[in-house]
Amino acid sequence: MKLRIFTEPQQGADYDTLLTVAKTAEELEFDAFFRSDHYLAMGDSDGLPGPTDAWITLAGLARETKRIRLGTLVTAATFRLPGPLAIQVAQVDQMSGGRVELGLGSGWFAEEHAAYGIPYPSDKFDRFEEQLAIITGLWSTKLGDTFDFAGKHYQLTDSPALPKPVQDPIPLLIGGLGATRTPRLAARYATEFNMPFSALEDSARQFDRVRAAAEKDGRRADDLVYSNALVVCVGGSDAEVARRAASIGREVDELRTNGLAGSPAEVVDKIGRYAEIGTSRIYLQILDLQDLAHLELIAAQVQSQL
Repeated sequence: MKLRIFTEPQQGADYDTLLTVAKTAEELEFDAFFRSDHYLAMGDSDGLPGPTDAWITLAGLARETKRIRLGTLVTAATFRLPGPLAIQVAQVDQMSGGRVELGLGSGWFAEEHAAYGIPYPSDKFDRFEEQLAIITGLWSTKLGDTFDFAGKHYQLTDSPALPKPVQDPIPLLIGGLGATRTPRLAARYATEFNMPFSALEDSARQFDRVRAAAEKDGRRADDLVYSNALVVCVGGSDAEVARRAASIGREVDELRTNGLAGSPAEVVDKIGRYAEIGTSRIYLQILDLQDLAHLELIAAQVQSQL
């Protein structure tokens, strides 16, 4: 089981804060540092000092870290054209020496599109499917060959399909709760399937759908990595758990039900139950980015027990 740190900078974090968390995660030997791709705060947060761009952030971190893997959970297909996104991700992969992973989704938060003048199409899932075909097609085109694509939403003609990433292929993560199209796209394009903030039973059901879709597509079900993203709130005492829950505006009982919360032993036990359904990576959603002692506790008393 690999533990990855997952941040939500739109809630209020500048680049220096993210750099500190990423470097701390690297020093504590977490597997990866991931961030969301949003431009507008959610809930009661004022979002100050304002949003940071996911791929600009990861480009900076690529040059200021050495080992830890870097990625998005997940980039919104509505934010960027597929050709420029393929260039951006390949460049950051080069800048990191081959440590980048792309989580890509259709986009969903209509209010942030309105706030920053980003079109929010009604057929965004169809566009997302074309983006997957284009991005993977550009990266897999042999040097010296060109790439063409004639879709309903995007057309590429005589693309040199450059630059090439270091990794071949760049790991591609797809996630979500959809019962039909999402498993089909994961089976066709993904190296990893992620279930965001989902209970064991729901995760097991969706993993089975993805496994069946992979086999139908001619892949082995175990060719994919299966992962979960879960909010985390760990403490050495009940009082410490309660303090951490209060700092992120959540209730302890709710966090125990819907995330990974409680003592290190409780969290290790629940992670073990996710492992039993095939989860091999967990993205720990860290909502208080100033509490580095939280990361230290998880590394010392949870990660070390896995």
